[in-house]
Amino acid sequence: MKMLKEDIKKGQFKKVYLLMGEEVYLRNQYRKKLKEALLDPEDTMNQAVFEGKGINVREVIDLAETLPFFAERRVLELQDSGFAKNACPELADYIPELPESTCLILTESEVDKRGRVYKAIKKEGRVVEFKKQDERTLARWVLGILNKEGRKITEETMRGFLQRTGSDMERIDRELEKLLCYTIGKDVIETADVEAVCTEQTENRIFDMIQAITEQNQRRALELYADLLAMKEPPMRILYLITRQFHQLLQLKELEGQGMEKSEMAKAAGVPPFAIGKYMAQCRKFTKKQLRRAVEDCVDTEERVKTGQMGDQISVELLIVKYSGKVLPRQ
Repeated sequence: MKMLKEDIKKGQFKKVYLLMGEEVYLRNQYRKKLKEALLDPEDTMNQAVFEGKGINVREVIDLAETLPFFAERRVLELQDSGFAKNACPELADYIPELPESTCLILTESEVDKRGRVYKAIKKEGRVVEFKKQDERTLARWVLGILNKEGRKITEETMRGFLQRTGSDMERIDRELEKLLCYTIGKDVIETADVEAVCTEQTENRIFDMIQAITEQNQRRALELYADLLAMKEPPMRILYLITRQFHQLLQLKELEGQGMEKSEMAKAAGVPPFAIGKYMAQCRKFTKKQLRRAVEDCVDTEERVKTGQMGDQISVELLIVKYSGKVLPRQ
């Protein structure tokens, strides 16, 4: 990302860029900045956007070979084309031949780093990966926006805000806009404001459900399940999230046994860094055997639903009842 910033700042560009990674918000922001630096947004004659699978690569190459019309360069953008994941020999062979008057930008969700297209772009252009940001970076970003608006927030309220939104910057941006509108006229944003207007992500309710299970609080666990159903969450998605959380807890249990640092554990298990403490506390309520069995039960439940042996809603409910209604064996 640093090198991309330098390219934009100096106005010295590569012929081809690959923007990849799971942080969609950052990826889209820098795609926009790159395009604006390469070409006047009003210049519709010298830009083209190709979206989705099934793009005719020959059409892209023919357009790339066309000289720009009264401009320094032509900009071609491919969005989620799949060329950087699936084999596209024709594009891989062409990338070294791209004329100086054309800049090709690929924005891809999935990439095969062993593929020819990826290797060609890495050699001839610039590969930029946008990763999920850590809590400190996210907090600094949010503070920057709040400062511009003349607002303040305490560390505790910031932590609560990020716990509600998760680490997805697009979601944070959306929830922050709601929060700023809600608190017009206030200098300091308070926890009550966050709780009043910011939507709690589904994953948080799943976490709370697992917490209720660890506490053998069956009533609370089933209430949370009912809330999720009322929010129109499909039972199979709820099951997927329950399975994922049990699997994350199992990973953390194993990683803790290896003496790994918490920050590294969070990264390895795909847990938000700012929530690792809560995950570890929850993790310690189970033995490794219990967690492994919970993951197996989740997989079995999915299999029963898919084979028509049981309905999706009741099967998930029975799973919750099983793990919240009695003290699990500790061996």
